[in-house]
Amino acid sequence: MVDSHTAYAIAIMALGTALLRFLPFIIFKGKGSTPPLVEKLGRMLPCAVIAMLVVYCLKDMHFTTTAGYLPALMAGLLVALLHVWKKNTLLSVISGTVVYMLLIQFVF
Repeated sequence: MVDSHTAYAIAIMALGTALLRFLPFIIFKGKGSTPPLVEKLGRMLPCAVIAMLVVYCLKDMHFTTTAGYLPALMAGLLVALLHVWKKNTLLSVISGTVVYMLLIQFVF
């Protein structure tokens, strides 16, 4: 059974998520075009987020042994090549994750 504290926390998180999802539609309702700043952010933020994710994923690499860096570099290269070839983000990320896990569990 869920206690009241957990139920309140879930309700507040759901409300916050819904508010953040609907806020752009509320702010820009009925306006003819999107402001240039918002359009610029829409073009630039995806690249910035991907760059931060790459740095985060590779931050704990150790170059003292091949097992410290080779699996991550191989999986990252696979992700990049698959994405350039197939243009499918889900396929690229899932394939890279599976290859990385297989490499660290069975090869290195």
